[in-house]
Amino acid sequence: MGRPGKDEFDTYPAIETDVFGGLIMSSSNDQPDLTRRRFIGSSVAAATAVTVGPGIFLHTIAKAKEPGEPVSDKVRWGLLIDTAKCKDDCSACIDACNEASGINLLEKPEETSDERWNETRPQWIRKVKLKDKMTDNITNLVMMCQHCETPPCADVCPTGASFKRADGIVMVDRHTCIGCRYCMMACPYKARSFIHENVAEQRVEAPRGKGCVESCNLCAPYLDKGATTTACVQACTDKGHGAMVFGDLNDQDSDIAKALKSENSQQIRADLELNTGVRYSNI
Repeated sequence: MGRPGKDEFDTYPAIETDVFGGLIMSSSNDQPDLTRRRFIGSSVAAATAVTVGPGIFLHTIAKAKEPGEPVSDKVRWGLLIDTAKCKDDCSACIDACNEASGINLLEKPEETSDERWNETRPQWIRKVKLKDKMTDNITNLVMMCQHCETPPCADVCPTGASFKRADGIVMVDRHTCIGCRYCMMACPYKARSFIHENVAEQRVEAPRGKGCVESCNLCAPYLDKGATTTACVQACTDKGHGAMVFGDLNDQDSDIAKALKSENSQQIRADLELNTGVRYSNI
């Protein structure tokens, strides 16, 4: 079981959305709970950059996080995606993610068919097309790990390999992952991939190995170096689309917190009460 197969047009009624036969969007203004933790100050310093890959640089704030400094629940990283600004023919966010995570370094085995490779190759971020039955309007929905406050993947993991950091990022410890794939079955967003093939090349920031599960980690290795955005958001911004906003949900002065206050946003499967860190607008 790898990532979901080739995405086809899904349909949704006027009030709620059904993606992959079960990802329901609440039609209400489902804003994240920004009052769970109080924001305590912010660092202001000179801007620098962290290199992710050729042509990809993440904005950083010098001394925003010292090397080796533990993450803190004073911060909760989140992502807001405006589907109205997501262009149908653009794959910049996917390409940037593949570069940052090292997925682009994987090569298809000669004995594997293209169809099988597309079904099983890892993918941390993908685009799903939704079609409104009433209007025939097409919506591009960017899907990745939703970084739940109460992640189902962590609940079912027998070794603790799936876990949530203090700053809200859900991750997989590849040293303790035994490849049981319970987390893949528990994830209501089909956001995790399993590595079926040997990994010959990989990035130091994103260690990978055959027999392990992986998913979007909001570029945590780069955030730990002082970055203040993710590869996908940076690529979308560089393209001039501005469909993605990343930041600290606990910082009332952050761009994402202000956007969530001023816009109607939704989380996928709000009925599960997972309080996801990824939100969507204009669905």
